[in-house]
Amino acid sequence: MYPKISRHRGRAGMTLIEMLLVIALIALVAGLAIVKVGDVLGTNQEDVARLFVNTTIETPLTSYKIHMGSYPNTAQGLQALIDAPESVSGRWRGPYVKELPMDPWQHPYQYRYPGTHNPKGYDAYSLGPDGVESADDIGNW
Repeated sequence: MYPKISRHRGRAGMTLIEMLLVIALIALVAGLAIVKVGDVLGTNQEDVARLFVNTTIETPLTSYKIHMGSYPNTAQGLQALIDAPESVSGRWRGPYVKELPMDPWQHPYQYRYPGTHNPKGYDAYSLGPDGVESADDIGNW
């Protein structure tokens, strides 16, 4: 009448060796992922600097120019986007940025107006990995 219930059941748990193997595999995969992420971030430092000098800083500098009539001069620098220059006649409507970031190599971004590479505009650039003006600079030119 009633079906027979088998007294032999499958294993209900994992052995200690199986658990250690799973933990080892998870650690291996996590280690590989961390190494790959480090490689990706390391190779993209130039792209981050290029994006900042070509795109990110353009909007606040353009807003400044619209309000003030020209870009900040070299002496005022990018700091003019945060603090009103002394010679402003009430047209400054900043701050145009909250803070000035450092480049990926922890050097301040450089600014020049009028630009050497862009005489009718501004030069915004990173000094690159070596931190001095040289051929590895990344600019908006």
